[in-house]
Amino acid sequence: MEQKTILVTGGAGFIGSRLIARLVERGARVISLDNYFSGSRDAHVPGAIYRDGHTKDIALLIPETPDLIYHLGEYARVEQSVLEPNIVHDLNTVGTAAVVAYWKEHRCKLVYAGSSTKFGDGGASRYTSPYAETKAANTELVKATGEREGLPYAITYFYNVYGPGERTGVYGTLIESFKQMYLRGTPLTVVSPGTQKRNFTHVDDIVDGLIRVGEEGQGDEYGLGNEKSFTVLETAKLFGDDIIMLPPRVGNRMDSALDTTKARALGWRAQRDLRDYIKEFIDAHPRGEKLERRVLVFSTTFYPVSGPAEDALLELMRAMPSVQFDIIASAFAKAAHQSPSPVANARIYRVGGGYPFDKYLLPFLGFLRARRLSREHRYLFTWAVMASYGALAGVLLRRTSGQPLLITLADQDLAELSWWKRSLLRLMLSDADQVYGGNAQEKDAGRLSSRETLRRSIGDGDAFANTLRFAYSSFLANRGRPTA
Repeated sequence: MEQKTILVTGGAGFIGSRLIARLVERGARVISLDNYFSGSRDAHVPGAIYRDGHTKDIALLIPETPDLIYHLGEYARVEQSVLEPNIVHDLNTVGTAAVVAYWKEHRCKLVYAGSSTKFGDGGASRYTSPYAETKAANTELVKATGEREGLPYAITYFYNVYGPGERTGVYGTLIESFKQMYLRGTPLTVVSPGTQKRNFTHVDDIVDGLIRVGEEGQGDEYGLGNEKSFTVLETAKLFGDDIIMLPPRVGNRMDSALDTTKARALGWRAQRDLRDYIKEFIDAHPRGEKLERRVLVFSTTFYPVSGPAEDALLELMRAMPSVQFDIIASAFAKAAHQSPSPVANARIYRVGGGYPFDKYLLPFLGFLRARRLSREHRYLFTWAVMASYGALAGVLLRRTSGQPLLITLADQDLAELSWWKRSLLRLMLSDADQVYGGNAQEKDAGRLSSRETLRRSIGDGDAFANTLRFAYSSFLANRGRPTA
């Protein structure tokens, strides 16, 4: 039998790498196309061919004519997509249009990985995030093209995939994030209300389905999901009872309709159970030593002297009453020293005499205060709300004590800074463990920083920092400012 050539876009990703391993094992000639936006070279499978590039350049990068295309290479995070619509458009709309054009030219079979968000909340959730909207539009593009051109195709729908090789961090999956919080000893974070239902499906069940659909499937509506659903709060409780509820998020659907009729007609059914997977993980890994629910924050000013970034921080603290925030800020105004904290879970440490000049003292006096506090508490991490004077104090603390530092760029314009401010910013960005901003901000920050990546692990507080930063970004975005 002639060896089949199979193209997998997103082949270095969580699902793609698992699929490639199975295809290589079955004797196929497999080509991966991945731009490594979220994929990893560590996931490469011996025997597969890897091409590095964007799907919009598929015609140049893949001159071969494959027998089958599995198109998995798209942006794949629902809530994060609300903060990154331009990236979603580039990867999901522009990239997939090029894949469809390539498919039309080569006249092979296409299996498209659609998203179950299309069916969330009776179909309403497809309009609540750029991810959901572009994925739904792409399923319709594939279907219309296949029917009009007489091309073989199949559209699958994944439901909350988990298993070996999951990602963590900003583009991480829920189960892997829970696992990392468990290992680190940090509380598990659950987005309110917690009653959102999910059909968690093991990655090997997904791969089983993709193989069957690739061989025998034709048309739309191949739902690949476990019939058993869990609420997010029920899932978190499988890891224990140390849980923090987060504010609701835009794009967070409550449920999704699951129809596996066509997949079951091919002989497919989900075989693996989430509870068994989590139990096996917990039995093999003791929980990390419990950390304080405490974060050290640097802010140039704070209540009652505040702007959008500080106001968003205040909203975040009100929404997370079980987390303690220790805030170091310049006094900046005389009235500040007489102003108590506006929320019970925040303690404010002000430096200076109550003048605008105080911000220049913050890198030094703020650092000294932070050193004393860090000896008294085991913070999850330190956080500079903006890359400004408080961030310099954070850099000094990190250099002297190793305390992990997160910087959010908030509403800053990095493109129009003077040379000396750019020099200070370069110092801050190069020393921080994680830097987050809007698309344009991160591009400017990347050019200024001496590091290869703006984000690296901050250890014990990693997963918790990501969820907290995301909640803060949402509050800031709601104020009509650039997101952090």
